[in-house]
Amino acid sequence: MPYKLLIVDDEADILSLLEQALRKEGYDVYTAENGEQAMAQLVHRPDLILLDVMLPGVSGLELCQMIREEASCPILFVSARQTEADRIRGLSIGGDDYITKPFSLLELKARVAAHLRRDQRTAAQTEQRTVLRYGFLQLDLKGREVQIRRSPVALTSREFDLLAALALHPGQVFSKEQLYDRVWGLEAAGDAATVTEHIKNIRAKLAAADPDTSYIATVWGVGYKWERHPS
Repeated sequence: MPYKLLIVDDEADILSLLEQALRKEGYDVYTAENGEQAMAQLVHRPDLILLDVMLPGVSGLELCQMIREEASCPILFVSARQTEADRIRGLSIGGDDYITKPFSLLELKARVAAHLRRDQRTAAQTEQRTVLRYGFLQLDLKGREVQIRRSPVALTSREFDLLAALALHPGQVFSKEQLYDRVWGLEAAGDAATVTEHIKNIRAKLAAADPDTSYIATVWGVGYKWERHPS
């Protein structure tokens, strides 16, 4: 069964270009020109979303947060905004990648394929695993769910993958580069600084549910590790 992609962009030329190019790659492609149309297209359960930042009405950043309440698939921002602050903002509110306009169509297709392969590998690797428990935290690798004190913690797809990568190896120190390779894949074209933003988001969500427990420790000058807690 082909992967399903959702493209959200209010520029008709770009929307048509991406739709045709990605259909030629064998994907099922759905399109939307604004936030309302995009939310309606989620009924198709897309495997990946390409999302423009500058949309009429609801912005792409706001729309990303709305989508995250319904779906955990990879979201790749496509934007004319090129500053580091724009990229960090996009990644910090739930995006998995940030592609600037004008873009190389070959690179965009490669990034789409890399994110889809990463999701497929993660699903295959966790299929036979069960549940991890650390203190009040429960991590269901097969169901891709996190709970603290039996209350769900809403994580994006990449946040979950990053959390799992650390939790599967408690006490082991990983550099940002190692975590980036594990979670985004060696094929991904991006920056290991992305890891820092995702770790920040994960910590905030865990702290909101359990403010007295530190699950992810920073090893200064090296990277991060998962703290050991009694099961």
